Amino acid sequence: MKHSILSRAAILSSLVLGLSALTLFSGCIAAAAGAGAAGVAYVTGDLTANLDASFDRSVRATERAVQQLEFTKVSESKDALIAVIKVNNAVNKKIKITLERTGDNLTKVTIRVDTFGDQSLSLAILDKIKSNL
Repeated sequence: MKHSILSRAAILSSLVLGLSALTLFSGCIAAAAGAGAAGVAYVTGDLTANLDASFDRSVRATERAVQQLEFTKVSESKDALIAVIKVNNAVNKKIKITLERTGDNLTKVTIRVDTFGDQSLSLAILDKIKSNL
């Protein structure tokens, strides 16, 4: 009987330790509930969403959003499949917006703010991009 209680305690302790480690090392994963669309995720500092628009239309919408938000453009590079726009905001946060063509009318956008990300700023940028589509 004593052996059985110790075994249960060891199993329970291992389970708690394992779940704690999983939580600690899993990173920051949260659904972006206020984004207004399914398919939006905020994972380890990156906000990723799918836009129901062509690649070129999505790039134009992003460029307009950057102008409307009055960000300072640092660099921009684009080919037929990927565009990368780097900007700074008024408090000099570095923002990287990556757009990837994933279909004729589907574009993946990833927004990264500084090293660790900023979910609320990323969502505001995404909302502004969507309003320009």
